[in-house]
This record gives sequence, structure tokens and C-alpha cells, in this order.
Amino acid sequence: MGGDFAPKNEILGAKLAYNAFGNKGVSIYLYGDADKIQQIANQNNVDTSIFTIVNTTDTIKMSDDPTEILKTKKNSPLYKGISDLANHQIDAFVSAGNTGATLTTSTVLLGRIPGVSRPTIASFFPTTKSRPTLLIDVGATIDHKSRFLYEFALMGSIYYSIAYKIEKPSIALLNIGEEDSKGTDAIKEAYSMLKKSDLNFIGNVEGRDILHGTVDVVVCDGYVGNVILKFAESFGSMLKTKLKQIASTSFINKIKVGLSVPALKGLFKELDYQEYGGVPVLGVNGISIVGHGKSSPIAIMNMIKKAVELREYQLISKIESIIKQNTLKN
Repeated sequence: MGGDFAPKNEILGAKLAYNAFGNKGVSIYLYGDADKIQQIANQNNVDTSIFTIVNTTDTIKMSDDPTEILKTKKNSPLYKGISDLANHQIDAFVSAGNTGATLTTSTVLLGRIPGVSRPTIASFFPTTKSRPTLLIDVGATIDHKSRFLYEFALMGSIYYSIAYKIEKPSIALLNIGEEDSKGTDAIKEAYSMLKKSDLNFIGNVEGRDILHGTVDVVVCDGYVGNVILKFAESFGSMLKTKLKQIASTSFINKIKVGLSVPALKGLFKELDYQEYGGVPVLGVNGISIVGHGKSSPIAIMNMIKKAVELREYQLISKIESIIKQNTLKN
């Protein structure tokens, strides 16, 4: 019920996911106002018998304080769903609602994986190479501590290896220069810690390296990561606007832009957040995925697909294992 177009896009996305995964034993639960869900489903010719509907009466707004939700909205889809995840009644939870609320509720109800100081969220960025770059953290933790950056690298490595079936993805710290002497004390200390780890750590990279695909996983604090994420989200729409402006200047330019459309479609697809679905809250003891507030049905389906994959490849136990192994060394 929390996305900008809820519950319509959630219902349609869940239907797409059921068509893709229902025959593989995947059951989909819809948490929210049962009457509203049924009404929207009827309007869009969706048979709700393929889902399990869990009725909830509280609603969460994007403006709600995450900590207050834990006290006052225990019958909301977010609280009820993550509570059921904590009690092993479901295997994963996805939401296109309030990111801060999802992060806070997941951390409190699911608890942290042993050894994790702060849970984190990450986002994939398209690159000039054949696979994307994972930027971690993108807004969960703005504190700038070396231990946090070190753990983000560990969790990002596991997540990337699952997502792209790569045993040892390359890891780097985002910095103002490649030299190990650059950056804040926290970054320099994290650099030293990562050099001692078993990760495929290549050192520091700069902002330009993210889209060039120089490295698989780029680690930074959440303040910097969120600024980069929000900036990147505007790039696709800006490019489309500029192309329309160019096309409107002359008939020749309109033809030129029109001829480039087939090639541009592939580019815009890579820039589209829908293709990547949501992002998991890494470090909590359960698979909790948060997506963009404007998530389309396709994005919702991809969020559910990601949840299925992360459970299948045992994300939680793998993070627990890598944290334990590397804690002993540092």
C-alpha cells in the first residue's frame, strides 16, 4: 500500500510474478486493505485467488517518522509483513513504500546478522562494460566510520557474487584520488582493513569510475551514495528531454533523432531503475527488499524475482559467514 501508485502497480506486478514463478512453488502474499485490494484487482481483471491476502488497517505515509511507525502502526502492511518474516511465516518481504521506514522496521524486527554494525542498502549503476557497478551505501548510514565501510565491502561482495554469479567481484573505495594517502582518516583506515581481507580489493577509485565499470563494487558512506543515486536517477529523463528539444528545432534533426531511437531504446533500458527492481537491506537477519516509490508493475515483478533469487542462493547465511571470517582477522 506504500508505493506512489499502490495498490494497483503492486497487484499487477504480483500477477506478473505469479505468471513467472507460480509454477515453481512461489506463493505471493499481499499485505494491505483487503477491500481496496479486491476492488483494484476487479477493475484490472486480476483473479485474487492466486494470492494470499493479509488484511491490515493502518497505512504508512512517506512523511511518517520511521521510529513512530514501530509504536503506533503495528497493523500496517510494513510492520505486519516484516513481523511475519521475522517469525518465519514468509521467506522474503518486498515494498515500494517508505525506504527509511522499511530500513528501520527491518533492523528492529529482524535484528542484525551477528557481527554487522549497521545494515546498508546498495544500488546497481549501468556501465560501459558488460555488467553494472554496485554502489554501497546509498542512504542507509550517513556516519563515516571505517568499520562501517569495511562491512559494506564484505556485504557488497556477497550480494554482487550472487547477483552476477562471480566468485570474487572486485571492490574499491570511493575517494577523491586513487592514492592510498587520500581521503579522510576513516577512509584511510578502511583501506588498510580491506587490504588485509580476503576480498578482491583493488584500492581507491574516483566518481568517474562508477559508470566506466572500472570495478564491480564501489564502497562509500550513505550521504555521498545517496547524492550520487539521486543525481543518476535524473540522467535518463534529462537525456530524453534534450533529445525532444533537439528534434523540435528542425525537420532534419527530427529525422536524425528518429533514426537513433532503436539504439537509444537499449540505452534507456539500462538506465531504467525498473530493470534492477529493488535493493535488499543488507545486514538484517532476513530478506527485506525496498524499491522505488514510483515502481511500475515490471519493477514490482523484478523485486519479487530478486527476493526469490536471494533466498535460493542463501544471502543471509553467506553474509553471516563472510562477516565471521573477516571479523577474526581484524
